[in-house]
Amino acid sequence: MSLQLSPVIAGTMKWGQWGSQFSTHEYLSIIEHCLSEKVTTIDHADIYGHYTTEEEFGKALAEKPELRQHLQLITKCGIRMVTPNRPHHTIKSYDTSREHILASAERSLRNLHTDYIDVLLIHRPDPLMHPDEIAEAFSQLHKAGKVLHFGVSNFTPHQAELIHQRFPIVTNQIEASIVHRQPFHDGTLDHCLMNKIIPTIWSPLGGGQLFGELADEEAKRILAVAEILGAQYNQAPDQILLRWLYTHPSGMIPVLGTAKKERISAAMAIAGQPLKREEWFMLWRAAAGHEVP
Repeated sequence: MSLQLSPVIAGTMKWGQWGSQFSTHEYLSIIEHCLSEKVTTIDHADIYGHYTTEEEFGKALAEKPELRQHLQLITKCGIRMVTPNRPHHTIKSYDTSREHILASAERSLRNLHTDYIDVLLIHRPDPLMHPDEIAEAFSQLHKAGKVLHFGVSNFTPHQAELIHQRFPIVTNQIEASIVHRQPFHDGTLDHCLMNKIIPTIWSPLGGGQLFGELADEEAKRILAVAEILGAQYNQAPDQILLRWLYTHPSGMIPVLGTAKKERISAAMAIAGQPLKREEWFMLWRAAAGHEVP
C-alpha cells in the first residue's frame, strides 16, 4: 500500500498540555476542521504533553470513530523522558531496542484508539541503535498489520541510510526553513531525493524566530522580501515562506506546529505552490546576507 500524505500535516505537539490544553470537544473540533480543509495527516509523538496528547486525541477520535478512515496518523517513539507519567525513567535517554519500539507502538495504538498506525518514526537517532534490531521490530509490526509504514526523524543522511538498507523508510522528519537551511547543504535532502523518501518538515517557519518581537537582522531581511513577494501574490509572508519550501524538488511537506485553525486553512490555501526560481533565490540571498557564490 503506497503512502499518501496530505500536502500540509497538522502537528499536535501544542494541542495538549504543552500548549492549548484542548478539551475533548476542542480536539474533535480541530480534527474536523483539518478534514474539512483536506488536511488528512496528523502528526503525533508518544512524548507530547508528557505522554498525554496521544491519549487525549484518542478520546476525541473515539467519539467519532468513523473519522479514522479519513486520517493518516503519524507517531514517533524512542525518546524516554523524565516525567511523573513515566516514574521508571531516571534520566532522559533514547531507546531504539526492539522491545521498546514494540511496546511504544502497542501503547500508541491503545492511546489513539486505532487498530493501525499509518507511519511510525524513530524520533531521534540513538547512539546505541542497532539497525537490524530496529528492522526486526518494524518487520514484526508491519506483518501484524499494526503499522503500515515506517520512517525516522532528525536523522543525518548516513543514519537514515543505515535504517533504509535494512527496512525501507518513507520519510525523514527534519527541521528545515528559510532560517534553518542546513538540510539544503548537508546531503539530507539529496538522500531523500535519491531514495524517494518524503522529507516532512518540522518548524517550517522557523519556530517563531521570524515573527517574534525579537526578530534579528536576518529575520528582518527575510520578512522584507517575503512581504514584497506577498504583495505580488496577495499572500501573507508566512504563506510565501511555506511556498519557498514547496519549491524544492524533494517534495517537502510542512508539519504545522499550530493549534490555530486559521493558520491551517492559510497553509492549505497555498499547498504545493512553488515560487519562481529567482524568487526562491531572493529569499535565500536575504537569509544568507549575500549572493550565492
